[in-house]
Amino acid sequence: MSILVAGASTGIGNALVAALRARSDEPVYTISRSDLGQHNLQIDLSDASNIPAVQTFLASILPTRVFCCAGMLHDDTHMPEKMLSQIQDDWVFESFSKNVLTHIHLAQALAPVLTKTSSLKWLSLSAKVGSLDDNALGGWYSYRMSKTALNMFIKNLSIEWGRKSPEIYVASLHPGTTDSELSKPFHKNISPDRLYSAEQTATRLIDVMDHFGQAQQGKLLNWDGTVIAY
Repeated sequence: MSILVAGASTGIGNALVAALRARSDEPVYTISRSDLGQHNLQIDLSDASNIPAVQTFLASILPTRVFCCAGMLHDDTHMPEKMLSQIQDDWVFESFSKNVLTHIHLAQALAPVLTKTSSLKWLSLSAKVGSLDDNALGGWYSYRMSKTALNMFIKNLSIEWGRKSPEIYVASLHPGTTDSELSKPFHKNISPDRLYSAEQTATRLIDVMDHFGQAQQGKLLNWDGTVIAY
């Protein structure tokens, strides 16, 4: 048995790996585009041609808990769109590639490893802004759309894998606004009591994973484990 953190070089992913290794006896493995040393597969999950290599890696470690932290909000040249006129096709495609395809490709690599007796808990980091019911502000088109798509993928995956084994649970999770490179440009708009450290977020994610079961299957969860409406 082992734990897998994909997207492990992100602020949350890095803190999650450290917290897991400090409090768990199970080996913790990582997948990242960066070289993280031992127990890491350095690979780009957004590239479908890498699925066979990822599958080989997963078959060798047989994870029973998966945290998929892959995702992006902005880069050096693109920020979240505030209005329709700012939407660019290339950025929409990039957002879906990094926020959705990474999770899909990881699941496709893991699927052949799973059996009808498999026990697995999977949490994909999503975002509350992907909730249709919660959207009262608009904007952030590409990011919102990609996270909504991720939530639908996770819902579908929970149904398919739930039929494969009654001990497989899948959900997406909003980690809360965390002090990281992803959120740094927006810190001035966030009250200090709602900006969480990466270490605090990592502890919360582990707690949600520890209490994850049928009641959370296929849901979009908040950082405290409560359900957010899709």
